[in-house]
Amino acid sequence: MGPNYTDLKLLVKREKLHTVCEEAGCPNIYECWEDREATFLIGGEVCTRNCSFCLIKSGKPSELDRDEPRRVAESVQAMGLRYSTVTGVARDDLADQGSWLYAETVRAIKALNPSTGVELLIPDFGGRPDLLGEVFESRPEVLAHNVETVPRIFRLIRPGFSYERSLNVLTQAREAGLVAKSNLILGMGETPEEIRAALADLHDAGAELVTITQYLRPTERHHPIDRWVKPEEFVEHARYAEELGFAGVMSGPLVRSSYRAGRLYQQAMARRAERDRTPAPG
Repeated sequence: MGPNYTDLKLLVKREKLHTVCEEAGCPNIYECWEDREATFLIGGEVCTRNCSFCLIKSGKPSELDRDEPRRVAESVQAMGLRYSTVTGVARDDLADQGSWLYAETVRAIKALNPSTGVELLIPDFGGRPDLLGEVFESRPEVLAHNVETVPRIFRLIRPGFSYERSLNVLTQAREAGLVAKSNLILGMGETPEEIRAALADLHDAGAELVTITQYLRPTERHHPIDRWVKPEEFVEHARYAEELGFAGVMSGPLVRSSYRAGRLYQQAMARRAERDRTPAPG
């Protein structure tokens, strides 16, 4: 454990700050906090969707807390973060499906912490361009929307979502000039061939960054683990994603969608700059 991790641990305890990193017991907390990166959950503790792999409770959420963006921004400032990831629950109970909250949280973080990078992991907001547009206009460094699995088992794993709609969210983000990112969870019943096809779909949709991880079953009530993916398969998928042209790839059993998010973003920006400097053949 390095000095940055120790400092943040003491600060979070003293100021009673809330991060996904601690509350979800993430195994990567030591690395991320040492890099001064952390993840925050907004919108409450109850989701209106019911994904079969997710530990977050499903049901009727509580009233929206409109002061939450300010508190998250102040937490980012208090922790001295270089890069912050914001994720949240789906809020289909609201007319705007929570789009204001997501956008306002980015705006609040940037106003108080102009040098801190912001990655925003969003639900699909029904694929509505008006709601997505408000979120895109807050200009996070990275706009993430996780597909999570392959088309054949998508409805079983994510009954409240649509594979095609999720791809379209990434396309809209890319068309808005944002860096789009997604995630695939392995071990839920997919095949290696389906994973490669999904990676191609993500790249074609406009995603520049991708993370690939192993499914860990939260409780016995959740979707069963189909298989433990071997480390060499994660390496093969990463190599294939890079061949497709992804600018940033993280692949491994303990990778999570926000794992080393700031470092992955910087890596992608460096590759993008290098690509722009390289003259086209012929």
